[in-house]
Amino acid sequence: MRHIAFLPLAALMLSAGAAMAAPAPKPEAVLKNKAYDAAVRILDRDHDRMVAEIIALTEIPAPPFKEAARAAAYREMLRDAGLTDIETDEEGNVMGVYRGTGPAGGPVVMIAAHLDTVFPEGTPIKVRREGTRLHAPGIGDDTRSLAVLLAYARAMKESGIKVRRDIVFVGNVGEEGPGDLRGVRYMMAKGKYKDRIESFFSMDGTDPSRFVNGGVGSKRYRITYKGPGGHSFGAFGLVNPMVAMSQTVLDLYRIPVPATPKTTYSASVTGGGTSVNSIPNEVYMDFDMRSESPEELAKVEKAFLAIVDKSVEGENAARSTREGPITTDIKLIGDRPAGQTPLTAPIARTAEAIIRAKGLTPRASFSSTDSNIPMSLGIPAITIGSGGEAGRGHSLDEWIDVEKTRSLDGASVGLGILLATAGLQ
Repeated sequence: MRHIAFLPLAALMLSAGAAMAAPAPKPEAVLKNKAYDAAVRILDRDHDRMVAEIIALTEIPAPPFKEAARAAAYREMLRDAGLTDIETDEEGNVMGVYRGTGPAGGPVVMIAAHLDTVFPEGTPIKVRREGTRLHAPGIGDDTRSLAVLLAYARAMKESGIKVRRDIVFVGNVGEEGPGDLRGVRYMMAKGKYKDRIESFFSMDGTDPSRFVNGGVGSKRYRITYKGPGGHSFGAFGLVNPMVAMSQTVLDLYRIPVPATPKTTYSASVTGGGTSVNSIPNEVYMDFDMRSESPEELAKVEKAFLAIVDKSVEGENAARSTREGPITTDIKLIGDRPAGQTPLTAPIARTAEAIIRAKGLTPRASFSSTDSNIPMSLGIPAITIGSGGEAGRGHSLDEWIDVEKTRSLDGASVGLGILLATAGLQ
């Protein structure tokens, strides 16, 4: 009897062991899922609606720190897409949730596209269409991505897609320039989901074969050089802040930097002075330093700040300070942390597998995007493309091509990556 009773137990143990040893499904299996296929068909059917939303959102200006009007419109679009828990946080980010089958309060996958553009307030923005090309400032960076996320949410809802983890769809503020990643920075430090984010996607750019797994760090300074000023003829011989600033630029461009990891610097914006016949009492310049490596970025920053001090000392020694010396006001205006998601991380391996399964060659790369923040915190994060083609980013003649085949093929790559990461059932 003992022997007979033992057999079922042994069988159960063997069965359990086999189940535990069963290999995890490959990410590309998502592409053969009926629900995924149904969602892609809905994307195809509703492509014109997505294009219309790209145009509508593009024509709502969203300069840095003034994204509120676009955010309000996007919030209602998220609601219309069928998402729940719609909200605007204290920083201005708008978001909605696609509920998974897991327990409430569990891990979430977050996917975000940024609301802001680089263009200042008052920039004329009207979409011009030439065939399948749409032209307007900010249309590719990052407005197309905002519309693609809406299309994903609608298609998932209508096709009845089930995923294990909640997916939080976000339109975030503050990615560009002076925004300094403030939207994602807030969500990671103070946001409602800060302790639940298991994986993070930024959708920024269009190329579906490229994904960003390395965050280029940056330090940005505004250095204001001050002096006594005076008449260019009558006060000739007094110290001149313009000379100290010029010496800073010359010496900055003598700093050796490695090609790998890529490290760069730039003297970018300048201003000041009173008149052509005056020694300026104040001038300023903005400087940008970047690197794929936190260590190399720190080296360049240290060398740069030493150059600023030396340039001031040199000018004060070279000319008269009887009316006062040259001084500086050093202000950090941008600080983007470097970071990296290893290619061995599941989120990166999933992206590679889906991209390859869609007939493309995956290309991992470094860039400066919203993913920098979660990468720097050790949260698995990558930036993916929205599909289609684009060109002339950050220029007034920026464009995207919404030719349907390439547009949909590219968008379907991102959908596959998202659903595989969230655990499509």
